[in-house]
Parts: sequence; structure tokens; C-alpha cells
Amino acid sequence: MYRLLAINIDGTLLKSNGRLSRETRQAIDYVQDKGVYVTLVTSRNFPSAKKIAKALKLESHLITHSGAFISDNIEEPLFEARLSEEKTFNIVQVLETYNCSIRLLHERYSIGNRIKQKGNLMGRVIADSNDPLFYPIQFVHSLSDQLVDFPMATPKIEVYFSNKDELKEVKEVVKKSFPEVNVIDTHELSFEILPGAVSKEQGVKRLGEHLGIPMEKTVVIADSISDIPMITQAGLGVAMWNSPFAVKKAADWVTRSNNHNGVAFMIREHFRKQQRIEFLRQITK
Repeated sequence: MYRLLAINIDGTLLKSNGRLSRETRQAIDYVQDKGVYVTLVTSRNFPSAKKIAKALKLESHLITHSGAFISDNIEEPLFEARLSEEKTFNIVQVLETYNCSIRLLHERYSIGNRIKQKGNLMGRVIADSNDPLFYPIQFVHSLSDQLVDFPMATPKIEVYFSNKDELKEVKEVVKKSFPEVNVIDTHELSFEILPGAVSKEQGVKRLGEHLGIPMEKTVVIADSISDIPMITQAGLGVAMWNSPFAVKKAADWVTRSNNHNGVAFMIREHFRKQQRIEFLRQITK
């Protein structure tokens, strides 16, 4: 019997056009009616994830900023971890010696430098997850100069590159210079920097501990390479059909693609076999 369902957003919950299908909304209602706690686990900022949660009628705590900010509201987080102001400044100084795009993500806003990358990966990410009405982003010529005047303790730093070789070089420099941070690959041309011991899988564990639900009673549905640890540590790890092969190989179950209602299909196929949690509690008294 599974009691917690953690669903990734991009490439999993949403279709490629960024929309939620009617089938997915109905499936979320269905599994919540069974008494299962449903959360979203994402690298997105909190306001962006909260907007999607509202569309799904979820009032649960959300695991955002790749596990660095867990909350059901922006004012009183259940858990938050930040790179200190000094650490953020020092990391930015190192990154600015390379030709990379840098984005500092606070839970209320983000700041990026103006360097443009081939293929504009950073631009696509911002377009997918940013709503200027709820989550403004500012671009500056020098992030380090900005941080001198306006220090920032950020939950997460995203870094984007034009080629893989430079990414590899910079990632090794960051790991060597700041061994206490967590560096996670998010794309072949990007990685993110998190406070130590922060990750999506740790976020799922932390929320589970708060709810009294162990990982073996948790289902994770996700699609990317960075999701593999939480897929393998869940009681039931589910990969989308649109996932890379390594993600599918790590999963216990592979569902349909995000464009073919894979989340809804998995929920209907698996949770139809599970009785309502409240009913099970009554008959086992």
C-alpha cells in the first residue's frame, strides 16, 4: 500500500506544450480520493510549482528548487536550505571567469547574467517555468557586482554552457573549490549547484518523515537523469516512456510518455488495485 505519490513536473506531469491534460487532472483527483498524499517534486521555483498545484487542486507541501525549498506556502517553509551570501558570491566569482550563463534562484525572484548561449537553453528553461507576474527575473551585466550591493543567500544556482567540454571543466573546478556543495547534472549543457545534502530524493525523504511515510511506501514518477536517485530509492520508481534509457533501466515500472498521459495511465493501472487508506485502517483495527 503506497501512501505518498511524488510527481515530477516537466517531461512528466506536463505535456511538451506545457499543458495539463484533463485525464491527468482526473487521475490526481482519483488518487487523492484514495487517501494518497500527492506532491510535486521539481527543479522549478516555488511560485511556478504552486501555480500548477492550484490547477490540480493540491494543497500539499511541494518539493521545489530541487529539494532546497519544501512548503505549502511561501511564508512558512517546512524546510529550506541556502547557499550563504558569502558562498553565493564566491561561487559566482568563479563562474564568471568562464563563458557561461548563470541564474541565481531565490524563492521569490531570480537574477541572471546577460551572456547568451548557443541554442539558448537557459531561455527555454525560463520560458517554461517563469511567470513575471509571480516570479520576476532580472538580468545584470555582472552578478558579482550586483551581489556586492545586494547580497543574496540562494537555494540554488543554475549554470548553462554552449559546449560539453567547458561544462565538464567548470563542474570539476566547482567541486574542487567548494566540496561542501552538491553539483547535479540537469542536462548535457547545464548543471545546478545546491547546498550540501540537498537533492530531490532527500526532499522526498524529508517530506515523508514529516508525514510519517517511509520511502518504501512512496511512489515517484519522473523522467530525467537527475531523477534516477529518487526513482531507485522509492518503494515504486516509475519512469516516463520519454525518459532516457538509463532512467527507464533504473525504474521498477515504465509508463506511457508525457504526451500520452503517462501519469494518468500509471495512476489508473496501479492505484485501482489499492483500497482507500481510511477503509484499510478501519478493517485492521
